[in-house]
Amino acid sequence: QVQLVESGGGLVQAGGSLRLSCAASATIMRWNVMGWYRQAPGKQRELVATIGPGGSSNYADSVKGRFTISRDNAKNTVYLQMNSLKPEDTAVYYCNTYLLSTRRSDWGQGTQVTVSS
Repeated sequence: QVQLVESGGGLVQAGGSLRLSCAASATIMRWNVMGWYRQAPGKQRELVATIGPGGSSNYADSVKGRFTISRDNAKNTVYLQMNSLKPEDTAVYYCNTYLLSTRRSDWGQGTQVTVSS
């Protein structure tokens, strides 16, 4: 069973910053694509950002220039630095891991991010 442990969510005012963390195993960090997704009330889950094993990253247009995904393989942790937060960023944020060879995808439990106006 793949375990992803998220932390760092909370309540912040518009314009503020938060950093989300996702702890995984060393094996997952070595081989898997790691990502952050979010789901707002009444909406579908959507991609926020992904980062490959080699460090290549991809972002949703809505967060480009404001969010940064990174990985620290020594700490087996993936981060999502969120700056210039907007009320529309309010959602439950989920950590995801995806292994290309098996097409297996696993999810964390989610962490709530609320941005007040």
